[in-house]
Amino acid sequence: MEVLTLWPLSQGEIDGVEEDLIDRLFADETKWPARPRDDPRGLVGRLLHGGYPEAIQPEAEDRRRAWFGAYITTILQRDVREIANIEGLTDLPRLLALLAGRTCSLLNFADLSRSLMIPQTTLKRYMTLLEATFLVQPLPAWSTHLGKRLVKAPKLALNDTGLLAYLLGVDETRLKQDRSLLGGLLENFVRMELCKQATWSVVQPRLFHFRTQTGQEVDIILENAAGKLVGIEVKSSAQITGDDFKGLRALQELAGRRFVQGVVFYTGAEPVPFGPRLWALPMAYLWQRASGSKAVRR
Repeated sequence: MEVLTLWPLSQGEIDGVEEDLIDRLFADETKWPARPRDDPRGLVGRLLHGGYPEAIQPEAEDRRRAWFGAYITTILQRDVREIANIEGLTDLPRLLALLAGRTCSLLNFADLSRSLMIPQTTLKRYMTLLEATFLVQPLPAWSTHLGKRLVKAPKLALNDTGLLAYLLGVDETRLKQDRSLLGGLLENFVRMELCKQATWSVVQPRLFHFRTQTGQEVDIILENAAGKLVGIEVKSSAQITGDDFKGLRALQELAGRRFVQGVVFYTGAEPVPFGPRLWALPMAYLWQRASGSKAVRR
């Protein structure tokens, strides 16, 4: 028997393209196109619509927001009751809204407990329910020692950026004006797209995040069964410098020969090499399939 998780649609599924990015990243060599193809939907439009079939239809923004509101109400009032008989249904929407404002940050139960004024034991039960209803997705920490992965704090993402934007109450104008806010949605977006693509890739990697004791970070790590690693950073800027690769270089040094390559996804228009096995890639390469992609060597 096989159990399949049905995530919201990936961007490739929406466009009718079978993405092969993960397998290309783990390949020994990858030829990137000179520039991504024009995207009539636009990056911010993709963030705001997300991947739920009902939300990607070309309808007015108020209709899309109404659907997201009804969806959350249905999940929290019907599906949660079917999973567990709890009294805290008024706390769950507050918790979800609070998590939306801290997406892709380290999960701190003590801080959340103080903010919501509920016990940590209750909070952890609520978090389990939000995961069981596929509203949130934890990303564990990566370490060279398997045992330490269980004790380091995970990062949390919402399963869909359209839903996340609804909970944050932001629109296209706000996202284009607030780079910090855009950066959080972009990291959530890239992570969930990779989570979806991992289910059909040849490699089928596991996803982690990475943080050193000195504060160097990598947003997403893909690790295959052989222990090979691909590191991914997400930036909302159209300009990338060598400083944006500090976390990836730290991972490269730590992982040694296990490190396949590191990528910074950014909002610029061209792929740019930044040293051996290090690339800055346009965000659209996340879902646009490259012609002539080489097969993965496993």
